[in-house]
Amino acid sequence: MRIYDFKVFLEPDQTGGYVVACPALAGCYSQGDTVAEAMVNIKEAIELCLEDMRAIGEAIPDPSGVLVGSVVVTTE
Repeated sequence: MRIYDFKVFLEPDQTGGYVVACPALAGCYSQGDTVAEAMVNIKEAIELCLEDMRAIGEAIPDPSGVLVGSVVVTTE
């Protein structure tokens, strides 16, 4: 068994709740009414994506390749 640490991005949805995406896995995203629910849902989505990748023999990407940074800008 191998443990993967996938980074995810959470954003508030305009209609309420949160949208969450896993940038290391193209097309892997989910949502939830709360941050906790969104995190549970994206974990399930990641597990399903990995299951599909294994089924077709596709290599699982190294999640450490995703870097998270912050950029501060000033406007007038």
